[in-house]
Amino acid sequence: MSNYRRLWIPGGTYFFTVNLLRRKENDLLIRQIDLLRAVIKSVRHHHPFLIHAWVILPEHMHCVLSFPEGDADFEKRWRLIKGQFSKQLPAFEWRTEVQKRRNERGIWQRRYWEHAIRNEEDFCAHMDYVHINPLKHGLVTRVSDWPYSTFHHLVKMGIYPPDWAGENSVLPNYQD
Repeated sequence: MSNYRRLWIPGGTYFFTVNLLRRKENDLLIRQIDLLRAVIKSVRHHHPFLIHAWVILPEHMHCVLSFPEGDADFEKRWRLIKGQFSKQLPAFEWRTEVQKRRNERGIWQRRYWEHAIRNEEDFCAHMDYVHINPLKHGLVTRVSDWPYSTFHHLVKMGIYPPDWAGENSVLPNYQD
């Protein structure tokens, strides 16, 4: 078994990528957007965290989150978000024998990617990466056209201009 090393920074800020297990032609996250939002809100109520940026794509999501002083338990929050979301969906997915024995759903990839934000430059780069993702994946021609993003809230706050990364923008070479 792999030994995953995680950087635990109480009160830290992190970038996350969380994927569905079967990403090809899967739009579950936007099809069930209201459920996903309700689950995130519930988990956030019981286990607070600050959302700096979040984008939900059809089969994966990216976010930048900060945790309360003295708290670095992002594993619990992701376990609750993924578990509560899965439990509220009817069983529709194909599962392996191992998943059946463990009473697991076949919805999410077991792991997720996290990156501890190091400084202001790193924070800004990850904020941009989150918001440009729908454009990068060809889902829209302007970032402002994607409805499942904190981009709209940040425009209202004056953080991003409304036409940021719009049509004909030259995109950085980000890797997913």
